[in-house]
Amino acid sequence: MYLFYEPDFSSNGNCLSQDESKHCIRVLRHQVGDLISVMDGKGSLYSAKIIDANPKKCLLSIEKTKHEERRPYAIHMAVAPTKNIDRFEWFLEKATEMGIEEITPLLCDRSERKVIKPERLEKVIIAASKQSRKAYTPKLNTLTGFSEFIKKIPASNSYIAHCEELPKELLKIAYKAHTDAIILIGPEGDFSTREINMAMEHQIRTISLGKERLRTETAATIGCATINIINQ
Repeated sequence: MYLFYEPDFSSNGNCLSQDESKHCIRVLRHQVGDLISVMDGKGSLYSAKIIDANPKKCLLSIEKTKHEERRPYAIHMAVAPTKNIDRFEWFLEKATEMGIEEITPLLCDRSERKVIKPERLEKVIIAASKQSRKAYTPKLNTLTGFSEFIKKIPASNSYIAHCEELPKELLKIAYKAHTDAIILIGPEGDFSTREINMAMEHQIRTISLGKERLRTETAATIGCATINIINQ
């Protein structure tokens, strides 16, 4: 069954947004009395009946509500957007499928992409949440400078992956199960020496994701997958 997304469903009178209403009534041709599924991205999934098939403001009555609790750990990926934005969108899709909680696009010394369109990226995240039936939609933060970002995060559960020949642990060894994780992934040219030193000064742990040299979006996806696997 198609899953509709409405973040304010419980507080807006049980209506779908104009875009979702149009898709529900005009595209999928649902009618009064039909049962549909709605998610709010905040943990609740609803089974609801259409009582007003208005393509601009579809009104529903809630038949059943299911609330899912969050996992005992949270993954926050801070990733430099790729020059080819399609590759970054691919990462967002896969990370959403794996249940990531938060994403911060990073602006780094060697970043080739310094502008993003958050509205487009939000659409990718929402579409992936609906397709994978995730009760929680990841939070997408604004593009943030590296220096500003590391000053705001706790060192105790933060990790920076890089390719420099410096002492570092494998993520699967450094990370402790059932704890939160903030993982920093750099741009195509890797983090600069300045950024790596700054992270180390802030007691952020330096990690490796393995022997292979990975693209940005691949490294970020493996980081998410590693944390999930350890927590199974």
